[in-house]
Amino acid sequence: MGTAGSGTVRSGGVGGRRLQGLLLPNSSNAIQRSHLPQMNFILLKTTLCVQIKRFDGSGGLPETMSQELSILAVTAASIGFLHTLFGPDHYLPFIVLAKARKWRLGKTVFITSLCGLGHILSSVLLGLAGIVFGIAVSRLTGLEAFRGTIAGWLITGFGFAYLVWGIRQALRQREHSHPHAHENGSHHHHLHAHLHQHAHPHLKERGENMTPWVLFIIFVFGPCEPLIPILMYPAAQHSLGGMLLVTGIFGFVTLSTMLSIVLLFLRGLDQLPLGRMERFSHALAGAALFLCGLSIQLLGL
Repeated sequence: MGTAGSGTVRSGGVGGRRLQGLLLPNSSNAIQRSHLPQMNFILLKTTLCVQIKRFDGSGGLPETMSQELSILAVTAASIGFLHTLFGPDHYLPFIVLAKARKWRLGKTVFITSLCGLGHILSSVLLGLAGIVFGIAVSRLTGLEAFRGTIAGWLITGFGFAYLVWGIRQALRQREHSHPHAHENGSHHHHLHAHLHQHAHPHLKERGENMTPWVLFIIFVFGPCEPLIPILMYPAAQHSLGGMLLVTGIFGFVTLSTMLSIVLLFLRGLDQLPLGRMERFSHALAGAALFLCGLSIQLLGL
């Protein structure tokens, strides 16, 4: 997750720094100085397009403006794909929890889509507020960084709690034997586990219903770091329609990439027989979430 310091804008999340270095090599100072009513720069202009000082002859947008919106649209699709692909926190939670909790395909798609929309729309609403009220990009990136920090610790804490719970579940499922003696003097042992005998059905249902909402809250706090400074503010220079177009492309590609990766990984995991390791599936899911959160917080991924 990113943090905003003086003179620079850092992008967090997996792949965030790579994207900033690739797309905005010299733009951080300009972004820091920007204020919407006085924005006098157009992102990527110097490296991606040539200024043309004439209209297209059809009474429409200037040719320069049309070219820049096209560039921003392609950039939105590229960033939407790359920031999701290089950010395992976008899909890992759904893969491990769907496998551990044996979610049906429809439920997995619904929960992934719901969390993805919350993830995208929270940044969209923040960006719209910044544009309407003329808030500097640097202030918004600082707020996004703070949200990212909260989301990182939430997924870390949730992963740790789920890990502990998963270990307890695995221990309760451990098979053990009881000796039995018969009247004829013969003895035998039989194996069994007590989990299903003692599990309360209402507690199990409550856990099933709560997990998706925990994920949703985490993803609402998680920002789309590149969306506001790289896409929304530059597109707002042209028109409201252009900004909505660029934002819509980014959201569609992000959500499509999340769903594609989740479904592909689950398809592959279904081919792997877990055997006796299946009772550790919840513990493994918790460990994956815990390590994912730590990598975001401590390694800056």
